[in-house]
Amino acid sequence: MGTKQVDLGDLIELGYDSEQVSMMSERVILVDTSDNEVGSMSKVDAHRGEGVLHRAFSILIFDDSDRLLLQKRAADKITFPNVWANTVCSHPLADRNENDSSELGSGAIIAAIRKMEQEMGIDTNTFSLSDIHFITRMLYRAKSGDGWTEYELDHILFARAPPNFSFEANPNEIAETKWVGEEDLAVWLEDDVGQGEIIAPWFRLIAENILTEWWGNLDNLPEMSDTLVRDYGEVGMSGDSMSSSSDEGFLVALKSHKNCVEDRINAALSKTANQRLRDAMLHLFGGGGKRLRAILPWLVADSVGNAHDGLYDLGAAIEIIHNFTLVHDDIMDNDPVRRGRPAVHVAFDHPTAINAGDAMLAVAFEVLAESPHFDDLHFRDLVRIVGGMVRKVSEGQQLDMSFEDRDIVTEAEYLQMISGKTAAMFTTCARTGALLSGADKDIVNIMAEWGEHVGLCFQLMDDLIDATGDSETLGKPACSDIIEGKQTLIAIHALQQDGGKLSNFNEVFGSGVADTDREVLDTVLKELVDVGSIDHARKMALKHHSEAHKCLNRLPQKDNLRILRELTDFQMVRIS
Repeated sequence: MGTKQVDLGDLIELGYDSEQVSMMSERVILVDTSDNEVGSMSKVDAHRGEGVLHRAFSILIFDDSDRLLLQKRAADKITFPNVWANTVCSHPLADRNENDSSELGSGAIIAAIRKMEQEMGIDTNTFSLSDIHFITRMLYRAKSGDGWTEYELDHILFARAPPNFSFEANPNEIAETKWVGEEDLAVWLEDDVGQGEIIAPWFRLIAENILTEWWGNLDNLPEMSDTLVRDYGEVGMSGDSMSSSSDEGFLVALKSHKNCVEDRINAALSKTANQRLRDAMLHLFGGGGKRLRAILPWLVADSVGNAHDGLYDLGAAIEIIHNFTLVHDDIMDNDPVRRGRPAVHVAFDHPTAINAGDAMLAVAFEVLAESPHFDDLHFRDLVRIVGGMVRKVSEGQQLDMSFEDRDIVTEAEYLQMISGKTAAMFTTCARTGALLSGADKDIVNIMAEWGEHVGLCFQLMDDLIDATGDSETLGKPACSDIIEGKQTLIAIHALQQDGGKLSNFNEVFGSGVADTDREVLDTVLKELVDVGSIDHARKMALKHHSEAHKCLNRLPQKDNLRILRELTDFQMVRIS
């Protein structure tokens, strides 16, 4: 589901500063994770919910004593107010032709000169284009309060302040400024919270990962520029990757294998000679993701037998198929946003999206056929199992669409639907991972059963999160399944209860009103809690969670099995 477009008038009514709100209509440049331009979007829509990946810049100005000029963002700033950041950070704009038309970073430099005047009061004649140097890029996502997110591919710029350098900070933008040296900033970074002066997460990333390469060699810095995109993922105010202690081992395992499968995915999808088709096929992968399905066969094989490079080929093929289904699902559901960026049919067009999905399915089987790690017997098994998975996913999707025209859907039918649409991929990853590990038939069957329970738990937890979460956390309207009239387990149970106890639910269910008032949604949630629908779905999720652990208990107990137990528990820690 896409994020609803924000009315700027509503922001003013919510108390946001009118001058800051006026700039939220500017159009930022949307990019993929390789910094290729894919469109434009208003600044306000690009920063709501989970955010949509767009280009930004951060300029760092040093004086002749190698001190860096910092600014404290004003209290009126919409995102990250009252935090300290580099000299100026903002966005090249699509409606000002600040794209990289001549060379990498050129648009960011033009935008930096414009914003230095607007924020810092630095005369536009202070710096020429050649005085500002593009050095490198970084990719990050950081969440502010009240449902705002910075999801940016940041062009990082450097400049030396000229003699007689002066500025007059705009109080609507900047509360305070400060020149700091390397040692001063190091002390600050150690305990900014304790000192009561918080450092913005993107500047902390720059300071701790990039500035260490700069200070002491500023005069030679322009020659140190590179074309890298340094991916720091999602970060908190501390600059640390966002993960909880309960799932740390599992997430570390995902991260350690991610590059191996992504290299295979990118190589496979880049084979087509048609640039537009290739870009469309790669588009969703630019939105990030943990690549759980891609890495799961390797994790299973490592837990029950012997893992090898062929598991990465298999995982890449399944992940490509997963994304193919998402491309077509978004078309069928008319969803405009996927993973915080325009869906493929929006970024390109409907025919190209359909064609890209078809090509992705074909490429996935090419990956399997071309892998040197499967003998003929295993290849035949893989084609049969993966082909059956695609059929089951399609059957689940068709069943889901048929529910839209029915007043009554049974719980058994719903579980059958999500068994195909969601759990089939988990089952296939687990079955094939065990098969290729050399495990015996009984263990292969146990792992397939485990994958089914994990997949069902995953979908049931998604249903609960949609019903009990808020729009800020979800990055989409809260209770969107209820508003759209989706026949989830929660809704199926509720529709079987006394309608007099669910008056608000019955009014909202299937209404299609995406901006339903939060107070109304709270009454809907209370009704669902009171009649037991939320508890019923939670108990069903817990049942499949328990059954998945019972499957693992039937296996030889190896140390590596811990990762699969953490993966099983990961479904449950997604909701409190």
